[in-house]
Amino acid sequence: MARFGFFGEALPDIDLEELKGRLIVLEGTDGVGRSTHIGLLKQWLENNGHAVLDTGMTRSALAGKRLKQAKKGHTLGGITMSLFYATDFADRLENEIIPALRAGFIVLTDRYIYSLMARAVVRGADPEWLREVYGFALKPDAIFYLRVKIDDLVTRVLQSTGFDYWESGMDLHMGEDMYESFVSYQKWLLAEFDKMVESYGFQVVDASGTIEEVFEDLRSRVERTVAKNGRHS
Repeated sequence: MARFGFFGEALPDIDLEELKGRLIVLEGTDGVGRSTHIGLLKQWLENNGHAVLDTGMTRSALAGKRLKQAKKGHTLGGITMSLFYATDFADRLENEIIPALRAGFIVLTDRYIYSLMARAVVRGADPEWLREVYGFALKPDAIFYLRVKIDDLVTRVLQSTGFDYWESGMDLHMGEDMYESFVSYQKWLLAEFDKMVESYGFQVVDASGTIEEVFEDLRSRVERTVAKNGRHS
């Protein structure tokens, strides 16, 4: 029997029995270390003989470039942004993720529908509408939620990329100060992620330690996921 299933209405012409790979998601807010650990996991898995595809938001051939351009203008409305991201995700799912799973790859994705839904909810989208929009998504084998406290998150962002307009929620007009807006927005996102832990089966990973400590935890979890057989619940 097929291990995979869809959250809602299935994509047409997809034979789930053909999907032999693993779909592993790393979730969490901006600056928590997802990209770093995707890279480390990919290298480790490949060194152990696995074929790996890594993917993430705004990387689709269809919509990724245009979405990045649109965000530079700081004028995207909430619904438009949600549909833009849904288009990007749908293109990657159909043309990258599913073919890779069919070929037996381990797919590591930097964020999945959960980030897209959390971002949309804090911008006023109806959660039920969002569940319908993303109903075509495959249920992953595992979702690892990298979580840190807001103070640690601020420190990491300041030490790396600095505050970004969208990741600070400046479009929500919570204040003119980007620092205060970032803290308020990220707290809001964290609350949405925390609501998803039980309903979507997130595995919470304490990301407050060193890169080595967090990777060791993730590696053991991924190792168990890759070795596991059986179907999705």
